[in-house]
Amino acid sequence: MSKLLKTLMIAAGILASASTIAADYPSKNIRLIVPFGAGGGTDAVGRTIANSAKDILGKNIAVMNRTGGAGAVGMSFGAQQKADGYTLTVVTREIASLPQMGLMRHTADDFKLIRLVNLDPAVVLVAADSPYNTINDLIAEAKKAPGKVKFASTAKPNFYLMALEKHEGITMNAIPYNGSSEAIPALLGNHTDVTMVTPGEAISQLRSGQLKALGVMSNERISYIPDVPTLKEQGVDVTTGTWRGIGAPKDTPDEIIEILGNAFDEAMASAEFKEFMEKGAMTIHNMDAAEFTQFVKDDTKALGSLIK
Repeated sequence: MSKLLKTLMIAAGILASASTIAADYPSKNIRLIVPFGAGGGTDAVGRTIANSAKDILGKNIAVMNRTGGAGAVGMSFGAQQKADGYTLTVVTREIASLPQMGLMRHTADDFKLIRLVNLDPAVVLVAADSPYNTINDLIAEAKKAPGKVKFASTAKPNFYLMALEKHEGITMNAIPYNGSSEAIPALLGNHTDVTMVTPGEAISQLRSGQLKALGVMSNERISYIPDVPTLKEQGVDVTTGTWRGIGAPKDTPDEIIEILGNAFDEAMASAEFKEFMEKGAMTIHNMDAAEFTQFVKDDTKALGSLIK
């Protein structure tokens, strides 16, 4: 038997095996790795999409929190699992930023990205009694006195702040906090002047009038706070935010990716998932596998320009 014939037979066997696996998929329960702690926004999105998809797939989807390294530990763990469709991972924007900072060994290329689920812009917030009423008021103060404006930073580095600083040529005094749960109280207590978080993280304080939004860092206004203008509307062409999606190890058969993608499409369209996202002021943003993959490549490039 020739070497070429052997190679063709082996390839045919692999394809047949993959087709058989896909035909029976899923035949057992699925595990979803969440790279952040229980109770947080990423965990909540992961658990709700898992719950909405389990009846569609006919198998339970168990959530496993694997935390550490700002998401690096969980996503790296997920990337290394068997590529059979039974271990999926919630992938977040950190998959685009951490590898470029030398803080994560695996990259988005170690996954087949299935669906983008959630995309939310950042919103620039100040206390209700702040003298700043527009984003340009804030920028003018930062230009007048570099380093004077105190920024409550929910992460280090803070890419929301970096994008604004680079675009406007300003410098703020970034004070680190452990997420929005600490940054928002610091702002309310007048320990800082401004912060940037996603709308869902501050929706209760916005609706109660405790906080004032100077602008949304998106291309268009968002439905949860429709009266808040975008930065673009105010002449500041800066858009940034955060996103969450679902991925599988890179060698997962395409047939399984398609089955999962269709299931997540249906889950995102369900009343349960829509109600959860609306209640949390989070935006469903469905992108298919090809669109999501290109989106992550583009975001990786955009973040790289800030990191370097």
